[in-house]
Order: sequence, then structure tokens, then C-alpha cells
Amino acid sequence: MKLVEKEKARILRKKGYSINQITKETGFTKSSVSLWVRDILLTKKQMKVLSERGRSIESIEKRRINRLFNENKKRLIIINEAKKDFTYISVDQLKLIGTILYLGEGAKTYRGMVRIANSDFSVIKIMMRFFREVCNVPESKFRGHIYTFVHADVDKTEKYWSKVSKIPRSQFFKTYIKPSSASLQKRNTLPLGTFDIYVCDTKLFLTIMGWIEKIKELIVGKMKPL
Repeated sequence: MKLVEKEKARILRKKGYSINQITKETGFTKSSVSLWVRDILLTKKQMKVLSERGRSIESIEKRRINRLFNENKKRLIIINEAKKDFTYISVDQLKLIGTILYLGEGAKTYRGMVRIANSDFSVIKIMMRFFREVCNVPESKFRGHIYTFVHADVDKTEKYWSKVSKIPRSQFFKTYIKPSSASLQKRNTLPLGTFDIYVCDTKLFLTIMGWIEKIKELIVGKMKPL
């Protein structure tokens, strides 16, 4: 089998193929191809073609890198300009932000239990500020719950979410570890799992529901049932 592979590599080399071209064409390893064809001398014409092709590939790559750099530069200009629209977040703005986030991400069926889960640390940080600064939730009422996957470093994960939320690990429920092999993809994309914030407070739950309903009324109006 090796003799057949060697001969194929040598034929391509004699035609003027580069080592990289032969490797790409055949799937053989670069080290093997280099060894098999090392005694084959290319003609001046073949060397010139490879040299010009190499410069062409190099110039294409440079243009690609420059294009990406310029595109990223333009994006950053737009992003940085947009950031100027906000200089600070007031308590009223934080109230609106937190309520809207809860509308999209929070649990709305557990009466008496405020709960919101996310894998994005910034969402957790925003909601913790919302609960502390807007809702005045006492620190003792916070509970944290982590959902993660097999082979996760539980200690590292708990320390991470405790640091993000500033909820002591002593106030965490036992971390849930999903055992299914089907969770492999999520384990790779969510190495630190997801974090749930819990606050057991009926009045707060109903208050947030009231804020949500009022915001919906102000923006989309009252909807009659079908």
C-alpha cells in the first residue's frame, strides 16, 4: 500500500505539484510526502510556477487579513459611538431593564417564587443588581442553583457563580449534574452550566408580575382574549 501511495506522490511531484498540494490532493502526511519526493528535482519552469503561486496565496491571505481588520475597525467605530448614548444607568432604568429581562427569562408560573436562570454572567449580574437595588431583597433570601454537566468541575463552577452573583455557596442548592450523554454538546458550549437565582417572596413575585403587565399595557396596549 505504501508503495502505491509513494508512487502517486512522486507522479504528482514530477508534474510540478508542491508538497502542500500533494498532501491536500492525496491526504498523505506531509512528512511522508517530503520523504518520498525529496530526490525529484523540479524544472525551472515548475519552480517559477510554484513561486508565483506562493506569492499569490500570500497576497490573498494578506488581503483577507486586511479586509477583516478593516471590517472589525468599522464595527468597533459603530459600537463605540453607540456606547456614548449611555453615560450611566439610573435606578428607574435598572428597574425597567430588570423587569424586561424577567419578562423574557424569568419564571412566571411559580406563585411565591421569583426565579430567573441564565448562562450569561452579565445577565446574572444585572438581575442581582435589580434585586438588590430596586427590589431591596435581603441577602439572606437569595438562593442559587447550578445546572451543569457530567465531567464538570463542580467546585470551580460553584466558586465562579458565587463570585458573579455574590451569593455565598452556603446559600446554594445542591448542584444538579445532568448525566445524559446527549448533554455533550451543551457541556462543550456551556462549560460552567447555567445559574438560577431564587427568591422566595410572594409579594415580590406579584410586584414584578404587576410591573410586567403595566409595561405590556403601555407598549402594546390591552389585548382582548380570542
